[in-house]
Parts: sequence; C-alpha cells; structure tokens
Amino acid sequence: MSQDAFACLLDDLAAETASVVDLLAALPEADWELPTPAEGWSIRDQVSHLAFFDEQAVLAVAAPSRFRDGAQALMAGGMDFPDRIALRYREMPVAELRAWFQVARERLVSVFGGLEGSTRVPWFGPDMSLMSSATARLMETWAHGMDIADTLGRSVEATPRLKHIAHLGVRTHGFSFAVRGLEVPRTAVRVELDAPDGTTWAWGPVDAADKVTGPALDFCLVVTQRRHRLDTELDIAGDAARSWMSHAQAFAGAPSDGRAPRPVGAHT
Repeated sequence: MSQDAFACLLDDLAAETASVVDLLAALPEADWELPTPAEGWSIRDQVSHLAFFDEQAVLAVAAPSRFRDGAQALMAGGMDFPDRIALRYREMPVAELRAWFQVARERLVSVFGGLEGSTRVPWFGPDMSLMSSATARLMETWAHGMDIADTLGRSVEATPRLKHIAHLGVRTHGFSFAVRGLEVPRTAVRVELDAPDGTTWAWGPVDAADKVTGPALDFCLVVTQRRHRLDTELDIAGDAARSWMSHAQAFAGAPSDGRAPRPVGAHT
C-alpha cells in the first residue's frame, strides 16, 4: 500500500485512540477495577494491555534485538503472557496508567509516522510491516475499547475505520485454523459487508458458494471474538464459512474460544 494510505491508517489509529480516551475521561478511579467481558480482566487491565504493547511496538522499531530478547523471554513462560502482563500493572495508580496509555500511543503514532509503512519489524511471531503493525494496534484498540464500553453499558458508533478490522479479519482466515492445529479449508469464502456509510465492502470470489454477509460491525465483533456469531445479524452460508466464523481470530497469540452465546432472552 502507498505511503498516503499508511498516513491515513495512522490518522484512523489516532481517531480510534480518541474514542477510548473519551470512554475513560470521566471514569471514577473505582470503576477502573470493574470486571469486563474478558474473563479475569478489569478495565485497568484493558488499558495496561494497550499501553504495554504500544511500547513494545515502538521498541521493535527502535531496538529490534532487544525487543526479540524480551519477546522470547515472555513467550518462554507460556502463551498466557498477556495475563501475566496485566497482573504486573494491577497496582499502578490510575492517573499513571491513564497517562501511560496516552503517552505510549502518541509516541507510537509519531514514530510510525516518520517511517515507511513497508518497513519490516519483529513481533510476537513472524515479522510484519509497520502497516500491518498499525492495523493490529487499531484492531486491538477497538476490541479492548469495546470491552470497556460493554462494561460501562455504552454503545460504540460504527465508523468507516471498521474496514481496517474487517480486512484484517479476512486476512487471518488461515491463521484462525492454523493456530488451532486445524487444516485450513480450501473452499473459498465470499465476504460482503454492509458498511456504515451505506456502501458494501467485499472480499473473495464473487461466485463463491460459501458466504458471510451482514453488518460490518457484526463481522468485526465476531473476528475479534467480542460477540458470538449467533448474537449477530450475520448470514453465514456453507460449511467452510460456518467453520471459519466458529474459529475466527483476528488477533495473534494462543487460540481463544471467544465469547459464549448470550442466554435466551438476554439479546438486545
């Protein structure tokens, strides 16, 4: 993708960051300890997760060897390292945590903005481009922001920024199976999503028999495992499409079972 596209992506990342900052702006300190839909994680854990991995993303650019050493040490202790990181910062004062997230994110956007989007950097797994790294940071920001919004009973506006997350969801089709040790289906799947602006976002062969169609917001909620597919308006046709939507995982790390369907009568 072009450098202009990378700049637009960073603008979208900054806008997504602002939406999370707004959620946290008037939050009383006691509410930072509220449990979120992510089992075992409070609102503070969601924020420290974002701040920590923003710093790691900058370190991967500035000192790749030091990043690799630290990443290998974390992963050597088990793939539950995000939980261990959350535990590490549970005693950090809320004011410090709030400032940490904002400063870490501002630094990330600044550092990335001074480089080519095609620059390759190490990560927790295969190396990736800064374009991919920024897309992942946007996805994580939106997904963890959704957890915070759900905890507070706040709705989140569907914006055109969802296209980055939907695209990542499509790109991680094979990963969603491979991370579970499953064979990746060879059957092509067509994805057609109703975008917030009334247009259609589409991926995959037009003539594919297996399809996923419906609101872009619902697709993003499923691939980030913030909603079970049965709690959305997605129309999923074909065995390959249903299998994918059962395993979809747009984020790196250990395989996750995602959220269970909401109890009957709990749907809104």
